[in-house]
Amino acid sequence: MLMFLSFIFFTALVAILTYYKTKGDTLDTNDGYFLGGRSLTAGFIAGSLMLTNLSPANFAGMSAQSYTHNMSVMGWEVCSGITLVLVAMFLVPRYLKGGLTTIPEFLEDRFDPGVRKFVTYLFLISYVLNGLPPTLYAGALVMSQLFDISGVLGVSYIAGIWITVWAIGIIGAIYAIFGGLKAVAFSDTLNGIGLIIGGLSVPYFGFKFIGDGSFTRGIGELVLAHPEKFDAIGSNSDPIPFTTLFTGMLLVNLYYWGTDQGIMQRALAAKNLKEGQKGVMFAGLLKIFTPIIVIIPGIIAYHIYGANFAEPDLMYSHLIKGLMPKYFVGFFAAVMFGAVLSSYNSTLNSASTLFCIN
Repeated sequence: MLMFLSFIFFTALVAILTYYKTKGDTLDTNDGYFLGGRSLTAGFIAGSLMLTNLSPANFAGMSAQSYTHNMSVMGWEVCSGITLVLVAMFLVPRYLKGGLTTIPEFLEDRFDPGVRKFVTYLFLISYVLNGLPPTLYAGALVMSQLFDISGVLGVSYIAGIWITVWAIGIIGAIYAIFGGLKAVAFSDTLNGIGLIIGGLSVPYFGFKFIGDGSFTRGIGELVLAHPEKFDAIGSNSDPIPFTTLFTGMLLVNLYYWGTDQGIMQRALAAKNLKEGQKGVMFAGLLKIFTPIIVIIPGIIAYHIYGANFAEPDLMYSHLIKGLMPKYFVGFFAAVMFGAVLSSYNSTLNSASTLFCIN
């Protein structure tokens, strides 16, 4: 009950604060609805970028990969930090100078209307087939594990997942449809603060558990017990071999952070160039530190549970329930719920922007 009450409290708090912050905004223009009136400052841009990018898929997937392999998967995060600096320096000025609402408009200026239309369809298909389903599924997976949805409702595991997917989808759609981009960005920022606190708490409680109450002793014991898990270089059999950071990884990151509508829409909504660049660069700084909250827990779980955990993708949820106080589990569940909503409603908002404008 305590877990459920803390979840409801934080979730409701974010919703109420978002409503009062954005209730007077003008939503009857393209800029007002799709770009938050072009009024976003650096903090909102950075927070929304982080929450749009970080979802339960990152927490469950990356911790599972560090559990089964090592820290080489951190290449995604560190390379993103470098990429975002490049995006802030070279792409954001071009986008804002053109007064763009969508990235395909930039391609139309550079090439022709046919390219704009083709890329718009490409983005929309990608969101429907590759963006929204994994976000909803990973979110439902984490939430159903934390709250035992199937057990509480007396339904099968698969039915519990579907019920959670629909709940997330409906609530996220309410944010995206009735609030516009600014409501999404503001709620992202609040949830982002909670995500940092909640995310850091997992390794904190994990190290204290390993060190019998001592945080620093826990760190030392983990490093000494499993030095191979802290290998960030990786071999050809690991998720991200180090050499890929300088070839394909950089290109993939430049596409995602520099041209994906769901990401760049935050920068396009910047109050001015300075705020846009600061927001993107601050997000890049935060990305460098995200391995602490999405990768280290997998190594902690390896030490606590051993190498034979049946379903590594469920391990992160298991770790939370096993280590955290009940009231904190509810808070963290609310933060995870916010992260799911952020990734989902951001994609939904960007898809509607592309559809309506282009």
